[in-house]
Amino acid sequence: MFLLQAGLLVLLAVLCGHLATRLRMPAVAGELCVGILLGPTVLGNVAPSAANWLLPQEAGQFHLIDAIGQIGVLLLVGITGMEMDVVLIRRRSTTALSIGFGGLVLPFVLGFAAGWMAPASLRHEGIDRPVFALFIGVALCVSALPVIAKTLTDMNLIHRNVGQLTLAAGMVDDVVGWILLSVVSAMAVGGAGGDSIAEPLLATALVLTVTFGLLRPLVNRVMKVAERTSGTVSVVGGATAFILLCAAATHGLGLEAMFGAFLAGMLISSGPRSVRAQLAPLRTVVLAVLAPLFFATAGLRLDLGSLADPVTLAAGAALLLVAVIGKMVGVFAGAKAVGISTWESLALGGALNTRGVIQLVIAAAGLRIGVLNATSYTLVVLVAIATSLMAPPILRWTMSRIEHTAEEHLRQQDRSILDWEPAKQSPDVHV
Repeated sequence: MFLLQAGLLVLLAVLCGHLATRLRMPAVAGELCVGILLGPTVLGNVAPSAANWLLPQEAGQFHLIDAIGQIGVLLLVGITGMEMDVVLIRRRSTTALSIGFGGLVLPFVLGFAAGWMAPASLRHEGIDRPVFALFIGVALCVSALPVIAKTLTDMNLIHRNVGQLTLAAGMVDDVVGWILLSVVSAMAVGGAGGDSIAEPLLATALVLTVTFGLLRPLVNRVMKVAERTSGTVSVVGGATAFILLCAAATHGLGLEAMFGAFLAGMLISSGPRSVRAQLAPLRTVVLAVLAPLFFATAGLRLDLGSLADPVTLAAGAALLLVAVIGKMVGVFAGAKAVGISTWESLALGGALNTRGVIQLVIAAAGLRIGVLNATSYTLVVLVAIATSLMAPPILRWTMSRIEHTAEEHLRQQDRSILDWEPAKQSPDVHV
């Protein structure tokens, strides 16, 4: 039964993801639809006996698929950390920090207020209102760097100034978002007292100190040795083990496991470029198999029937409105503060409004640790999908009013050369 479930979910996720891209939507939207089709929303209503046979509700059976999905999401978060370009953040530090700060603070404040005023029916039993409000604030303040990067690449905007600033600011949002998620998750598990706040903060400071003070130079040395002596198999295996062990370490400290996976990816990204190129097979397997499986299983928990309740529907509409206004206005204000033009500021807001993968991961974490219930989980996931679908039309509308600069043309030529050289040297590796 497990093999049947896994094979069917992966197959349908790949097909629906491909269909979504053909319709100019993010692939994750199609992958989530698999869970909606096979879950309580469609199959559970149309043919409940078939749904119970294919996806038994026994905890042990469901945990088998869930475990594979958790491995997939940890590796996906690690790959997201590998996308971080620390040099770009340093070079555009002031601008990126201003945009990222605006895109973090206002959505977090508005999200906290929305979570505080949300009806009690959206909170899991036993969860305090402050913890729930903090979690909603974190969920709304993040941006989905993988989806943003894919969208910019597909629209040929990655070389534009807006594309570069979006990636830099998105990196800032991602780093702070994972730290906040770790702290709030630890509070949810340990309670909302003063000690429960201090402990995760101290643990976070310890993790960051060890990561960048001790592990970073060590990982750089190991990767340089791997560059000379190891093949692709050893590099991929070693990177996978490193991501999972770092996730285990942060989880053991009471923080979110995905925080450790993200930091591990950042450490790997600082290594030699040739070694990172050897990780292309890992990226392919994760993005083609494990990540779609995770998103399909995430969709299994969605119950769109709950939207028939007027209170739930109103709460979902309010949450989406708060998410869009908070991110768009916050990013716009942060960009204008450092002298960016109006149209570029709007484009940045539209791009960073994308929640996508990251918010889905946060929603799954909230459901797992007991902060969200099935209804609030559904609303958070729907916000992630809706904001991801909004980004492409906003970018088309704004970027058509922004002229190319000489620097952008030069950057496009340099990128074309870089994209061509690895293919020439290693035809079987696509970076």
